[in-house]
Amino acid sequence: MSTAASTRSPLASSAATNGTQVKPGALVPTNNVTTGDGLTVRARIDPTLTVDDVVKQLCINLQIKEPPSHFALRDENDELVTNDNLRRKIKTKVNLKLVNAPAREAKETAEKLRQRNEKLRLTLFSLQKFIREEQFAQEFLNNDGLAELVDVIDTSSGNTLAYALTAMQNLMELDYGWSTLDDRFIFRVVQILSSPQSLINVCRPATAILKKLVEADPMSAPGPLLASSSRALPSAPPGSVYRYGFHIVFEQMRKEKGLLETVVSRLGSADTAMAQYSMMLINSLLAHASDIRWDEFIAELERLNVRKAVVRLMSLHTIEDLTSCILDFQANIVRVTYRKKTTDVDPEFEPTHAAALDYIWNCSKLDEEVDSTGQQLKWRKLGFDTENILEEFHDVGVLGLDCLKRFVDSDPDFSKVVLEQLSRPEERRCPIGKASNEVVELLAEHWAIFAPGYSTSTTFQPFFLDFFKVHSLATHFFLRMWSESGAAYGDFTRVAALVQSQIKLALRSENVRAWHDVEHDFLECEYRAVRDRQMKELELEDDLLSKVPVRNLRAKLYKESFEFVRQQRIQCLLQGAWFVNALPQSSPRDAVRRPSRPWRFMRLDIGMKYLHYVDSAVKFLVRNGLEDLPERIDVSLISEIATGTCIPPPNVLRDQDGLPTGSPLGPSLLSFSLLSAHEGSLADLIAPDQSRWADWTDGLNMLRRDGGHVASKETAGFVQALTEIGLKIKLLDLSGEMVEIPSGLVAGPPPTNTDFFFSELM
Repeated sequence: MSTAASTRSPLASSAATNGTQVKPGALVPTNNVTTGDGLTVRARIDPTLTVDDVVKQLCINLQIKEPPSHFALRDENDELVTNDNLRRKIKTKVNLKLVNAPAREAKETAEKLRQRNEKLRLTLFSLQKFIREEQFAQEFLNNDGLAELVDVIDTSSGNTLAYALTAMQNLMELDYGWSTLDDRFIFRVVQILSSPQSLINVCRPATAILKKLVEADPMSAPGPLLASSSRALPSAPPGSVYRYGFHIVFEQMRKEKGLLETVVSRLGSADTAMAQYSMMLINSLLAHASDIRWDEFIAELERLNVRKAVVRLMSLHTIEDLTSCILDFQANIVRVTYRKKTTDVDPEFEPTHAAALDYIWNCSKLDEEVDSTGQQLKWRKLGFDTENILEEFHDVGVLGLDCLKRFVDSDPDFSKVVLEQLSRPEERRCPIGKASNEVVELLAEHWAIFAPGYSTSTTFQPFFLDFFKVHSLATHFFLRMWSESGAAYGDFTRVAALVQSQIKLALRSENVRAWHDVEHDFLECEYRAVRDRQMKELELEDDLLSKVPVRNLRAKLYKESFEFVRQQRIQCLLQGAWFVNALPQSSPRDAVRRPSRPWRFMRLDIGMKYLHYVDSAVKFLVRNGLEDLPERIDVSLISEIATGTCIPPPNVLRDQDGLPTGSPLGPSLLSFSLLSAHEGSLADLIAPDQSRWADWTDGLNMLRRDGGHVASKETAGFVQALTEIGLKIKLLDLSGEMVEIPSGLVAGPPPTNTDFFFSELM
């Protein structure tokens, strides 16, 4: 390596060390290197050297007497120069700085935090950048820096607090070093976040810290991604940061009553990043909620009407950065809905269930009676088949109870509706309670509430988030169809089929339809029109597919198909692919030249923690492994996979590339961006074809532990196709033998004692 002093430097030397000769006029890039004394030298650096060798030679040439191990190189943006990125920075002639080594800088930073002098804010500003570096972080932690940082957070405010919280947020991106954070610290963050007076730049990192703590439960420890939604938490090993989780954080949140209300209110913040952070925290809480506080947490969210706040976000035109978060929220509400549907109603042990049933009965304004056989006559008056309310709600669970309560609550004339039915001959009465539960089943089937944690919706579903409102409309429609068709009790299935047909019609294309159109379809559509349409649909459908056992089989196959496609998508990430390095849509096309390295190969590592990549002027054969991929992106930093965001660089995409570019002024149809909540875009890429685009956008979404939604219609189509093919193959075994499939199975009485065993049949 040779150095030549600038006009500001008294040094003038030219040396060839380590056997490396640099000839005058040789095509070797020259970098400007600035020292801590403000001197700038021009250095021709051999790209085959290691960073340690480069620093050592600089110290020799600049006659620095301190050990070279005390120094390191950074670029103009303070990014640390490593063996992985040295060659790139040399080739692009990046201006470099000779600075303190990360370990030395970390030791001095920890000492400055202890002193709390007037330069504290500047120290914290630097700390939030350097803390992500492993060498810096380890030394910072070894010098008790974490305790000092916690103390600063505990006692500061304003921008000083914002810098300190951001530093803590960045430290927590490491999977070690912060396992000593205690309840007192968590409660301090909760207090900061719940204060309406807190600045936006304070609330953003505070929200991210709580989110990280929620996700740091033992179930999220590094290892294979879990397909199960079980919340049974194993114990964390000593020193592991995966020792927190929902139950730890929520206990502190409960002490600050207004926290959730404040977080939900910030979904409407004019600051998009703040809305995004708040949405991500809510999603993490939903995804990790523990059994013991699940009911309390969900009830509080429902009270705060978080669904309405999210629906309002859907209607905005500046939500590109929030799209993934909203789809995550929809997937989480699918989990919530499924769990409610499969949770039994038990008024004896659940006071909330008993209170809901009492409310429904009191609103009916009926009196209990005794029938001709001397049996209680109560719930049968409301249209249930029996007085066993636990059995009546067995198939729809707490979801059915909540829907019936909301239906009663939304209709001030509910008692009149009940009396009207009771005034009719018994066989002509519409069974209100049974109809309500049937509508719940139909809506659950329409929105594929088949299994926890699986959602193939690629678009916004505002009507799904208004589940209770749709249920009320559909139940009223059921009552109207019953009356207009002159139905008797034996016609229940026929009327249910009419309602199912109308649900499909009213809820079609819900991402673009207005709510008043849905109301019109349920309130204004006449019986004859519904019947005619339904008869045409029956000509094209197989009655077998509507049987309850077949619907349950489809639900099971749907879950298996989703998991199969999910594993396939992640396998594509592990194999890697070539992409075009794209430009943000806002880039002025005329002013941008063809980049020197327009192509990028990207591959996920086996541990699923990093996306490794290399940028190149041309495509080349990339070997297996990571040797050819020197750069990497931390997957944990990806908070959003935004699609349709970028334009191709000029003169890179040609017809023979097979890459549709969209309109000349618009983004490429195959573009996507990996966005970080606090770093902006980590990568802007264009896929080579539709399949590769679907593989990577959905694979990355499925890879995220707080994600799980599907972004492309292609992936959603694969899941549905696999489900239907699997269903038809299963049914061939039955229909080929002309076996009659019953609509339901009745379980026999339980054994009277335990004197029995299950035989192992071979």
